[in-house]
Amino acid sequence: MASQLPDGLAMPLNGALPSTVGVGALGKTMSAYVHIPFCRVRCGYCDFNTYTATELRGVSRASYVEELKKEIALSIDVLQRADVSLRPLHTVFFGGGTPTLLPVSDLADALQALRDSHGIEPEAEITVEANPDTLTAEYVDGLVRAGFTRVSVGMQSAVPHVLSALDRTHNPAAVDQAVSTIHSAGLEASIDLIYGAPGESLADWRRSLEQAISLNTGHISAYALIVEDGTALARKIGSGAMDAPDDDLQAEMYELADELLSKAGFQWYEISNWAKSQQQHSQHNLAYWNNQDWWGYGPGAHSAIGGTRFWNVKHPAAYAGRLAEAHSPALSYETPDQQAVTLEQVLLGSRLAAGIPTQGHDPQAISTLIAWGLIDGKRAIEGRIELTLSGRLRADEVVRELLFRSQD
Repeated sequence: MASQLPDGLAMPLNGALPSTVGVGALGKTMSAYVHIPFCRVRCGYCDFNTYTATELRGVSRASYVEELKKEIALSIDVLQRADVSLRPLHTVFFGGGTPTLLPVSDLADALQALRDSHGIEPEAEITVEANPDTLTAEYVDGLVRAGFTRVSVGMQSAVPHVLSALDRTHNPAAVDQAVSTIHSAGLEASIDLIYGAPGESLADWRRSLEQAISLNTGHISAYALIVEDGTALARKIGSGAMDAPDDDLQAEMYELADELLSKAGFQWYEISNWAKSQQQHSQHNLAYWNNQDWWGYGPGAHSAIGGTRFWNVKHPAAYAGRLAEAHSPALSYETPDQQAVTLEQVLLGSRLAAGIPTQGHDPQAISTLIAWGLIDGKRAIEGRIELTLSGRLRADEVVRELLFRSQD
């Protein structure tokens, strides 16, 4: 069961945005996220808004791109009615689910619809997520012809028993073949890893890291496993069939990741992301973290335009039904107040290697964080709050100290 949508104000059926968004969008880049909600099987740890064939309630994958194109056309109308200047897309990201379950021609069609409507910057980063066993040379060639620049490969682990604990179905050997195919086609490849799965040892994690590094990609993400309520993994842990992730072991795994990746020429630029150069940072994720604008297309997708956040109905059948009636698929919206915006800026900005300004934060809180070894003292004196390695492991404490000390 995918996680629940947040509460909010009811969105008008025509999708009209508040009159303030035109001003709020000034000076921001525009990105597009395209949600492909289909999976062959549901991984036990996953609470994303994804559906297997038996859960689609009559919706066809074959018609999905036509529904996306309806929302793309509607979004242009909504933006124009709100007096938001159309901006060429800075980044595009196809996520899921498993986008590469669709024919490559469908992905190309959706991308072309975005190009025809919004326009796309000449050097835009255009990414698609992929399971390694869905990529063939022919498929990747189709991605190149469509204009994709980057493929994010869901490796997760190089160890079979760890993949089994996560309910991942691919053969570890498929990752090497997929990355080789991506590189041969001239595309950038990024690797996604997960650590802390039930039964995973530090040696297992080292093996996965070393395998990922050997693939010679320019970007690696490593995420601590989080047990989400309602997932199959949560039920197994609740019944005692599997052990819960160990916080201390996950901390050791993070330290090992930073050590090995740093030795291999990677630098962290966000707590869970490392790259070999600034040019290989995920520009799409940076757009989120830096509070730029984006429109999320597809069931359950979230958008942020000019300070207003809104989100679509979750199920593909409900999404298709609304569009069939020429209604917006957006369910609800919110316009966060300044306090909420500040909280988010600290939550997200403090996770970046670039950090956040010291200005506006309690000097005593900053002194405390320096004393605890959680932020860099020299950089704090120079006016930036930047996390140390210990600070990355205790990022939530840093945020609490920065935001709530003055309220105590």
